[in-house]
Amino acid sequence: MSTPRSETHIHLTLRSMFRSFVLAACAGLSFPSASAADAPRRLPDKAWVYSLGETFTMSADLPLNATMISLQGLANTDAPRLYLDYPKNWAWRDLAPLRDFISERHGVPFERLESPDAALAALKEHVRGYVVWDKEVRTSLIVAFTVCGLERALVIDEDQIPFAEKHGLKMLVDLRGEFRGKPDHEIFRIALDRYWDRCSRDYVFWLGGVHGEAMEPGIADFGIRQRGFFTDLSANPVDVEELALHRRILRDMKPTAIVMGWHSYKKDTEGQHVTLVSNHGLRVEGLNTLPNISFTSWIPTTPGFRFENNHDVAPDEALQAEKKVYLSLVQTDSMGIGAWVLPGRGKLPYAWQVLMSWSRINPIALQYFYEQRTPNDYFIGGLSGPGYMYPKAIPVDKFPGLMSEARAMMETLDLRVFEIMDYSEGNRHVGNTELPKDLVDRYYREFPDVIGFVNGYGTARTFDLREGRPMLSYDYYLDVARPEADAAADLEELIALNRDRPYFLLVHVRESSSIERVSNILARVASPVEVVPLDRFLKLAASAKTWRTRHQKPTDPIDLNP
Repeated sequence: MSTPRSETHIHLTLRSMFRSFVLAACAGLSFPSASAADAPRRLPDKAWVYSLGETFTMSADLPLNATMISLQGLANTDAPRLYLDYPKNWAWRDLAPLRDFISERHGVPFERLESPDAALAALKEHVRGYVVWDKEVRTSLIVAFTVCGLERALVIDEDQIPFAEKHGLKMLVDLRGEFRGKPDHEIFRIALDRYWDRCSRDYVFWLGGVHGEAMEPGIADFGIRQRGFFTDLSANPVDVEELALHRRILRDMKPTAIVMGWHSYKKDTEGQHVTLVSNHGLRVEGLNTLPNISFTSWIPTTPGFRFENNHDVAPDEALQAEKKVYLSLVQTDSMGIGAWVLPGRGKLPYAWQVLMSWSRINPIALQYFYEQRTPNDYFIGGLSGPGYMYPKAIPVDKFPGLMSEARAMMETLDLRVFEIMDYSEGNRHVGNTELPKDLVDRYYREFPDVIGFVNGYGTARTFDLREGRPMLSYDYYLDVARPEADAAADLEELIALNRDRPYFLLVHVRESSSIERVSNILARVASPVEVVPLDRFLKLAASAKTWRTRHQKPTDPIDLNP
């Protein structure tokens, strides 16, 4: 129905966390390591906060930042103690407001630590020693995070040895010189041989994203708490050795395991990484930049709190569409990194994909977002399952169990719309993102209580309607770089091309576009358009089917390397 728009995609969602209880002992120092979903919530009498440096590069603040993130993971293993403030330009922008929210709702006092010395002095009892990574080999830092969780070892480089020993810590592992001249697949094979048997099978952590001299290991504190294995192995078929290790890790994980973090922008694509994970019936939870989960996952919601959505229509309500153009707006790339924190929220009806797994792993953060919502903010579930998955890549026998998890989380979070996305056979630029009929059948069967489905990220052409519940694909993708005048002209063209009325124009907004920008674009559209909440939009669409039912066809193009 429309032409795909271009832009590099960084997708995010964060999802379901069923975990087992993990207990570990290391050199006489016992510590509980219950999975974040299963561990009892608890509040500290007081907590500390420390501000990280501004620049996450090896020649600037990364070494010390990595040390403080490792200290956080160790200190928060059995209780919430240390919260980190990240730079203002960090991907997640609600860190200080969330800390204030926890303090206000639960009366938790935070004491600021002004120096690394003060931080280590306050929290040294949770550290057994230190591991030294090699500044000549970036990958050694990733390995050091694995060592940290297993050995209770603070992560430092050689310049910080005097700092660590001043506080009475001793060297436990020295990675200097060991990996020089070795490719990543050799380094991670050595790490797997040494550490894999002792690592969690519930979580594994990809410290991908930026590369070169930079690294943004925001999720590392949670990985340390969970005694996870850290890597950035490629899912690209050209990287034969890395791909083999990648598959080995996924095969060894529990059926309910979570692949946290994000793929390396240098090595492979999002499509390759998520497809491989989905092939094993697992789910991805991004990003590598997601911070402070070792702290916030301990914090309960306030007594009596329930997740309540802003439903505009009742589940069994019947509406009748008029002969006009209806438009609805959806952002799926997490509430914490996109337009949620930008000016204008509440000005237009807007749908936001919820990080559903936070109902189990990080409920206080979801309470924060739910309480912040305006009457125009509407929450939906996804993405494709209980986490970020590609449904065409999920083994058929694993599909019902995964969707059962997703249904349970949707019920907890009061969600009635489910979103699907698949990049296993293409993306916005090549191949296709359509859903075959048998897969659509399965979604309708597994989600009998939703009022409708949304499909795609860029534009797509999968459409259906069953028992008053539509499945609609996006007709337009609002590229963040698209000039406002051009975007308005695009919408005008779609309105002119789709002449049947009512016309239901579903728009996916890339997360970096503010609602003010979207409002300005819509103000430029001369044709009459009614912007409506997504649940009302789907109910109206069910009343007047002016689109063709369509599923993926055998002749549709496929690209297995999107």
